[in-house]
Amino acid sequence: MLSRTLALIGLVFLLAAGILYLLERAGGRGILSRFGHLPGDIVIRKPGFVFSFPLVSGLILSVVLSLLLSFLFSLFRR
Repeated sequence: MLSRTLALIGLVFLLAAGILYLLERAGGRGILSRFGHLPGDIVIRKPGFVFSFPLVSGLILSVVLSLLLSFLFSLFRR
């Protein structure tokens, strides 16, 4: 059962990555283009140096993935 669940999670991630890749290739300037540049993301620019820490983007991604995985696991518990 665990191997089937892990395989399904892998397929979901692969599908999500493919969709994101196709949206970026299509030149979508929607919400995906702002991801990583949201208010609250830390960016320090100095001559010859750029430090980027996507704090808010990471939090949003964590919440979305947690909800998605919770939903997927609830489907398999029935």
